[in-house]
Amino acid sequence: MTMMTRPGRTRSADLIVLGVEVAVLAVAVAVGALLNHQGVRLHADAAPLYASWQPHLGPGTPAALLVAALFVWRGVRWATDTSWPRLLAVGYFASLLWTLSLALVDGWSAGLTERLTVQAEYLHEVPRVTDVGIMLSGFADRILDFQPDSWSTHAAAHPPGALLFFVWLERIGLGGGTAAGLACVLLGATVSVSVPVTLRALGVEDAARAVWPFLVLLPGAVWVGASADGIFAAVVAAGLALLAAGGRPGAALGGLLLGFALYLSYGFVLVGLLALTVLLRARDRLGVLLVAATAVAGVVAVFTLAGFWWLDGYHLVARRYYQGWAAERPYGYWVWANLAALLLSAGPVVGPALRRAVAAVSIHAPHPPLATTLRQRIASAGPTVWLPVAATAAVLAADLSGLSKAEVERIWLPFAVWLLVATAHLPHGHRRWWLAAQAATALAVNHLLWTVS
Repeated sequence: MTMMTRPGRTRSADLIVLGVEVAVLAVAVAVGALLNHQGVRLHADAAPLYASWQPHLGPGTPAALLVAALFVWRGVRWATDTSWPRLLAVGYFASLLWTLSLALVDGWSAGLTERLTVQAEYLHEVPRVTDVGIMLSGFADRILDFQPDSWSTHAAAHPPGALLFFVWLERIGLGGGTAAGLACVLLGATVSVSVPVTLRALGVEDAARAVWPFLVLLPGAVWVGASADGIFAAVVAAGLALLAAGGRPGAALGGLLLGFALYLSYGFVLVGLLALTVLLRARDRLGVLLVAATAVAGVVAVFTLAGFWWLDGYHLVARRYYQGWAAERPYGYWVWANLAALLLSAGPVVGPALRRAVAAVSIHAPHPPLATTLRQRIASAGPTVWLPVAATAAVLAADLSGLSKAEVERIWLPFAVWLLVATAHLPHGHRRWWLAAQAATALAVNHLLWTVS
């Protein structure tokens, strides 16, 4: 999957891109600190991250260091040599341990149990939902702020599926902060399975193996444990995996998951770009598309018949967004500083990997680029190009919308994991060093800052 060009030139280009990333991050930190000092209301003490500066160690530190060292040392070899079923199992449990150990750097209570119990979170609203039908039919009426029964911040900012998930947990006896936090970790770790399964189903198993260790040592695991966005990333990734791997039965299940994702976050309408990319590579694409679209429509119909109309919720959320901190957070800073936050969530490898993936389009195309049709380019470049390109387009659309000012290090997790598909284009000999940079990023963020979900 690597580009066939001069190694020295491509290595220099990677270093230039890395230098640009470091510069963007440094400027974002410096400008954020200056604006905070001047009293500009960024509402982020450690901008561009929604966090505060607080160097610390915790009980999860030794385990996090161990997982990082082990995967930097052996991860690339395991990816090549391990049988496929065992690779997925090892990846899941390693990702689980990585995410949990990072969460426990802040301690069991502060890092896991209490993360989702604060007033702004979903669990605050769970006891108020005594009837799911009434909740759904009246959900939109409680989105706007400054009324007696308005939803808390996170519940109001998302469609009702997000709150409904935690209500379901409570109804099956898994209520409370500990169960909710563990659910984020347990489900969030499945991304390390879903993304490789998607790539293998699309005919690029070598790429799936190359990407695998980068998904395990995802820097964004800092926010997967524990925030609901880890669950959201898992739902989206599983839906795309089923869409790619399961034929028409898989398309039905994948469509149900992707349809439900629309009711986890309004921004997941942009997941359609990733879904279309998968469908373009699938066998029987028309049949799969029709089945998946029918399943998505079924989910929409259920929520609509229950009394919640998605478009009403979206328009009300846009108003609610500017009733709060978003009205004060300056767009001129966050529109570019968001990308610095994404670099800390996806990791420094993302820039050089994307550069190589985009360069691969013209190199792998069978004809000169100007004479090559879009269909030919897609067929020649493959999913390791177009999936991260689709994820990039989704991120840029969300960024420019003005509805993602800050906190994107967790909000964009469902797209960040697909950006890492571009790591399939890294030379084999470079991967260990990039894994070390990924792990160091997560460890530095989690030990220097007190992150907030």
